[in-house]
Amino acid sequence: MNALAHRRDIIRERIVNTVALLVLMLIGGLALIGPSGILAWGEHSSRLEEHEARIAQLQERRAELANRVALLDPQNVDADYADELVRHNLNVAHPDEFVVELEPID
Repeated sequence: MNALAHRRDIIRERIVNTVALLVLMLIGGLALIGPSGILAWGEHSSRLEEHEARIAQLQERRAELANRVALLDPQNVDADYADELVRHNLNVAHPDEFVVELEPID
């Protein structure tokens, strides 16, 4: 009986060790090739650069819009910009004026 119990303990220990090794191998594999693993760092850094470039474009556009809002301040309206907006939105021009529309440079 003592030999049988000893044999069961050895088998149980081998099973536990095997399961522990498999779990460690799974964790190591995920650390290497998982969605946030070592191999995914290159993709994440390239996506980060793309997002930073997009943020820079949006900040530039935001500054441009803030400037336009400042030009339309009710206390101090820029006459030239107000005239430009009225003519653009209402399609109003004098008969002797030439309207040249330019495409914005992006």
